[in-house]
Amino acid sequence: MRASLIQIGVDEGESVDSRRQRVAALVREQAEADLVVLPELWTTGAFAYQAFADEAEPLEGPTFEVMAKAASDAGVWLHAGSIPERAPSTDGSDEGALYNTSLVFSPSGELAAAYRKIHRFGFDKGEAVLMAAGGDLVTVRLPETTLGVATCYDLRFPELFRGLVDAGAQTLVVPAGWPERRRSHWTLLARARAVENQAYVLACGTAGTHAGVPQAGHSIVVDPWGEVLAEAGSGETVLTVEFDPAKVATTREQFPALKDRMLGLAPPRR
Repeated sequence: MRASLIQIGVDEGESVDSRRQRVAALVREQAEADLVVLPELWTTGAFAYQAFADEAEPLEGPTFEVMAKAASDAGVWLHAGSIPERAPSTDGSDEGALYNTSLVFSPSGELAAAYRKIHRFGFDKGEAVLMAAGGDLVTVRLPETTLGVATCYDLRFPELFRGLVDAGAQTLVVPAGWPERRRSHWTLLARARAVENQAYVLACGTAGTHAGVPQAGHSIVVDPWGEVLAEAGSGETVLTVEFDPAKVATTREQFPALKDRMLGLAPPRR
């Protein structure tokens, strides 16, 4: 199976619409891939908090339309990264809640899944207060593997990935806008999630600078033993890797650590 991770450079001088069209062209160039992955909030920049509300769009908005067509034109499964989604209002007001929402398209351009990010970053500011939290784990069944979908800060919460594995995930896809100053955490956590879940991890970050925050780049593909199959540098690039989905089952059979999980442990005595 071939995957292409497009590590997009977010230039604040480039309009959102121009970036959509440019990224769509990059997706179309990956027609030989089976799966293409884009980063988190690449339309606005993950740290451009002031742009979230202004650039928010409905689920089936401009990015949806452009990416659906790009997936269909290339004939690929496309994890189109995430967008600032403006959900429909539930109380009759003009504006509904904002979500950090990932979109996954089939090779025919149909929406296969949407995932609203569960863990929002910011420690009571930024994304954590501007966007609502999702509440559902999302998997997507491909012919060769089952994807488990997470986003950026989710990577720090291993219980989410355990839930995805319990739901059948074999390949964990993590788009992100991860800052350069914590790049060592990015690679460490990607490898840890692969090892502990005996799954592939495809983690796609952004390049450039978002609202003054330099991005880590270094998109990475890790196999179920924790070995790095490919890693990008810091600039905009397409990271393409061939991997064998059957290695997940083989790894879990050869080293059946997941069978030794102890669930429902009693709380410690006080």
